[in-house]
Amino acid sequence: MSILENTISSGSAAYHANRDGMLALIDRMRALEARARAASAAAKDRFHNRGQLLPRERVALVLDPGAPFIELSTLAGYMFDVSDPAKSVPGGGVIAGIGFVSGIRCMVSASDSGIDAGALQPFGLDKTLRVQELALENKLPYVQLVESAGANLLRYRVEDFVRGGNIFRNLARLSAAGLPVVTVTHGSSTAGGAYQTGLSDYIVMVRGRTRAFLAGPPLLKAATGEIATEEELGGAEMHTQVSGLGDYLAEDDRDALRIAREIMAALEWERPGKTVAQFRPPRYDQDELLGIMPMDHKRPVDMKQVIARIVDDSDFTEMAPNYGPATVCGHARIEGQAIGIIANNGPLDPAGANKATHFIQACCQTRTPILYLNNTTGYMVGKAYEEAGMIKHGSKMIQAVTSATVPQITLYCGASFGAGNYGMCGRGFHPRFCFSWPNAKTAVMGGEQAAETMAIVTEAAAARRGKPIEKHKLDAMKAEIIGVFDGQMDVFSTSARVLDDGVIDPRDTRAVLSEVLAVCREGDARTPQPMQFSVARP
Repeated sequence: MSILENTISSGSAAYHANRDGMLALIDRMRALEARARAASAAAKDRFHNRGQLLPRERVALVLDPGAPFIELSTLAGYMFDVSDPAKSVPGGGVIAGIGFVSGIRCMVSASDSGIDAGALQPFGLDKTLRVQELALENKLPYVQLVESAGANLLRYRVEDFVRGGNIFRNLARLSAAGLPVVTVTHGSSTAGGAYQTGLSDYIVMVRGRTRAFLAGPPLLKAATGEIATEEELGGAEMHTQVSGLGDYLAEDDRDALRIAREIMAALEWERPGKTVAQFRPPRYDQDELLGIMPMDHKRPVDMKQVIARIVDDSDFTEMAPNYGPATVCGHARIEGQAIGIIANNGPLDPAGANKATHFIQACCQTRTPILYLNNTTGYMVGKAYEEAGMIKHGSKMIQAVTSATVPQITLYCGASFGAGNYGMCGRGFHPRFCFSWPNAKTAVMGGEQAAETMAIVTEAAAARRGKPIEKHKLDAMKAEIIGVFDGQMDVFSTSARVLDDGVIDPRDTRAVLSEVLAVCREGDARTPQPMQFSVARP
């Protein structure tokens, strides 16, 4: 055993400053999530008066009570719907996450129709595409609860229309991969959204509420002059009795969700076992994770103290601790599940990159998933490091990350700058899952470094032209650059752009990692029977 020793002084001023800073960020995150819930719940009377459930009530009823549910990308679209941080409602108009339906681990996605009638919000498309990608990668059945006004025509962008086709392509891919797509169409499913229903394997419709048509009555009249009611054109009774689009006719939302659960229960699908794994919890309090990470990313951190609070028994077998020591590599377990861990105790140097490359290859050899605890200002620069082959060794590490054959999970714990973001399996390298702590920062470099770099370039250019540059103009340029960088690097900006799968409280890290490791393990062990094409409607 290699038990990590505690070096955290929980009574120090630095620890309390870190803790206070992290708690403030967590409070901000929770307040934004609560705002999205409140904005949707504001429609409660309207929904209940017409006999409907709110979107989150639907999600709660379709899921197994008491089972784990990992909600994804809760900050998607923050500050992109409106620029006022006090009024922006995050979430992208979609509620999505991984949970259990009738004992089967599924991806569940629901239109948040309490907000703008379920019209897709900014970055809602990106969020939907990401959760579909996760379902495909992890071989998860896909359960969708549809009620959407579709695209917001007042915010129409042709690129969203073109990219939106990927939603329907992915539904076909899920079905073709043998991953059931179960859809409850609670309300409107119009135009392209009609294919969200049509491209499903099992379709449940609600009497008097479901509407599925390629063109609603206004567009139909404008295009052809034909006049028809919504029920005649695309109601649940018509589709379950005449067109054959619907498979099941439900009396109301509750009945529809009951049917969806029964569909899942009837599937011949492997359910995760309930065997109790034998493991010991970490020896140190997970609450102390709040005080480890400084708010200033330039301050050093011993990431082994993070590892000690998330792995079983705080037992970590480190590889080559004296070679490239700023890059920490080693083996551990999380709730009995084996995992390789790569963390940063400083910038990546040639030796550290070389060690990480070797470690990634070793994990692939033994089919061990890899966790990247991302906290780096990047690869080392300077004459000595260039001569030592920083580019070559850094490139080999990036190649190893790209070519890895095991699930890779990334957790942004602090800074993630420059090519270090790539070498530590940043979002652009398609980790199986990617989460952030509330203090995380991601950028090509720090704002001050970017500003100073441009100042040096500007001064050199002015000198070549023989023209002096005014200091106040240079200072103004530097301030503008710092503002641009600082305005995009924090987690509230990156997660808003769906550059991770969600922001998590550090205290929840072990629980989240345990769940996603189980998802990865089950997905990699599962071999669903592929279909040659999506299920054809009668």
